[in-house]
Amino acid sequence: MATVTETSWKDVLAPYERPEMRSGLMQVATSLLPYLALSVISYLTLGVSVILTVALVFPIAGFLVRTFVVFHDCCHGSLLPTKRANARVGTLLGLFVLTPFLQWRHEHAVHHATSGDLDRRGIGDVETMTVDEYHSKPWAVRLGYRLFRNPLIMFGLGPIFAMIIVPRVVPRGARPRIRKSVLATDAVLAVIIGLLCWLIGWQDFLVVWAPGAMLAGSAGIFLFYVQHQFEDAYWQRGENWSYSEAALRGSTYLKLPRVLQFFTANIGLHHVHHLNAKIPNYHLQRAHESHPVFSEVPTIGISDGVRAVRLKLWDEQSGKLVTFAQARRCMSRAAATAAPVDARI
Repeated sequence: MATVTETSWKDVLAPYERPEMRSGLMQVATSLLPYLALSVISYLTLGVSVILTVALVFPIAGFLVRTFVVFHDCCHGSLLPTKRANARVGTLLGLFVLTPFLQWRHEHAVHHATSGDLDRRGIGDVETMTVDEYHSKPWAVRLGYRLFRNPLIMFGLGPIFAMIIVPRVVPRGARPRIRKSVLATDAVLAVIIGLLCWLIGWQDFLVVWAPGAMLAGSAGIFLFYVQHQFEDAYWQRGENWSYSEAALRGSTYLKLPRVLQFFTANIGLHHVHHLNAKIPNYHLQRAHESHPVFSEVPTIGISDGVRAVRLKLWDEQSGKLVTFAQARRCMSRAAATAAPVDARI
């Protein structure tokens, strides 16, 4: 891969950092408004056409994913030109994606500052153990990790855990502002959902909201997973960790069909986003095309991402993400190599 110094990539990407009010508001309009409109139409189809109700789940989920990415840009302060505008729009969008703005902004900032650093894992990332760590844990911990990394759990129950349960709880040691953000979001959501259930009934509310939300949640988790979890991913111990290398080698360029790139608001261009999170999603494509180094980053398609789901542990010896079966073979080879030494001792 061609090298890019911190000074050079900052200079290359600087022109794309500038958010535009019109473009930012258009992102909101093409995300939230279609989501709301389709949700209303879905409600009106209840009892009229099951096929139409089911068919609407997919675009509803798509626009909810897009809404979350736009919310994500607000958290980076990159969607709109002012900090206040990003905070206000982000707080509003957070209600639709069930996420407290200040809490998620803090945790996601930590993710960007620590992505790929083995010594600073655990906040805002997909839990990843090394091979040695996994084999040193008690069986109950290993079982829990296996369950967590199981696709049925991660993409099936994961949205319930990540969207509904975790954001409702104030993190331990949270600052007062973050605590208030979580509690205020919970209170407003309780009022809105309570009113909707009163107006249309809780059964109809769930039928309209839940399928699209769960599908969007699964898609979101998949996107977040494949952006950093692939065979040749970048993980280094703190002293060897590099922000630029983590962005260029540890973040994928997920090439998607144009319609899916629209619904995911260009988040597949994740290498550029991690290199400079101040670039709004509507400038990511042009930023990607601005320097030849971006053509050399890890590039995957949807099928590659699906195959990457089987990778579970980081092998520090080979510098690769491996399956549980590969990890067992790694440990067996290590034991066989050490055996003659132990015998001599």
